[in-house]
Amino acid sequence: MTHVGIDLHKMESQICVIVETGEVLAETRVTTRRDTIELALAAWPGAQVLLEACGESEWVARHLEQRGYQVVVADPNYTPMYGHRHRAYKTDRRDARALASASVQGLFRRAHRTSEARRQVRAELVTRDALVRTRTRYISVIRARLRGEGYRLRSGDASTFVTRVEELALEPELRTQLQPLLRVMTLVNDEIEAADRRLVRTAKTDPIVQRLQSAPQVGPITALAFVAALDDVRRFRNAHQVESYLGLVPRERSSGEHQLRGRIAKTGDKRVRWLLVETAWRLMMRRSKTSVVPLQAWTTKISTRRGRTIAAVALARRLAGILYAMWRDDRDFDQQRIGRPRKLAEVA
Repeated sequence: MTHVGIDLHKMESQICVIVETGEVLAETRVTTRRDTIELALAAWPGAQVLLEACGESEWVARHLEQRGYQVVVADPNYTPMYGHRHRAYKTDRRDARALASASVQGLFRRAHRTSEARRQVRAELVTRDALVRTRTRYISVIRARLRGEGYRLRSGDASTFVTRVEELALEPELRTQLQPLLRVMTLVNDEIEAADRRLVRTAKTDPIVQRLQSAPQVGPITALAFVAALDDVRRFRNAHQVESYLGLVPRERSSGEHQLRGRIAKTGDKRVRWLLVETAWRLMMRRSKTSVVPLQAWTTKISTRRGRTIAAVALARRLAGILYAMWRDDRDFDQQRIGRPRKLAEVA
């Protein structure tokens, strides 16, 4: 069987083709495009192709699979895959050879590939995030301009910002300067509302997302983002793996008798991490009710000792574990099932 290792990059990629005996059949460098990669592999139909998981790996993998190749997207953090690479010499050619050799020997760990449905949800969330960031930037610019001229806005939601600005008795010149920004903000608000409607429709068709929304303060956007990030709950052994995957556990540098834990790792999907932290803040500020008293009481203890910010992150971490357990066990939120958290959950 023929094995191919491709060291993918944004502009150009290195390809190495070998056989089971380790004999190199071809080495070439191509532009990272569908046609050039397909042409470079045309002489070896049905070969096994090993790629590192990266920004380009998914579309390359899907394209080659459609052409009949056996594609493996591998975890780049799996050290044995590069066991024969000399640490002092790193080149794309050596990396491609190492990947091809790892394909022959089976020295790779498959990276998880997100399902098509969840990939589409992620794309919708990325679009919404870009729109929200644009609105936030415009709000900052307009607010700073108003402050510089001595005007103050009444408090309110971001979606009502344009209305609140128009309520002010601004000088004609200042109003003229702000009008282009306000017009664009109106369009952006309309697009955000349209994106929210699409996401809510998607949430209503997904029973897992509906179940996760039974947790306090968890809305359709947060539930959708959480499900899209994890994709398959069975690939995680426990809640701590989920918390670590989302970057909500502390960094640690320990050796011997010395243990040092710092701020959270912030690895994984930053969108989900941000949404969980925002959910935690809303839960902390919510008036006590029976369904959330245990969580609020636990968070209050941390807040008293460590501060509200650390308490919010700790609560976000715990919410990630709760949502994982609800999905894994196919159960709605139940305060009676909230047990005593691990000691790690109190460290941010």
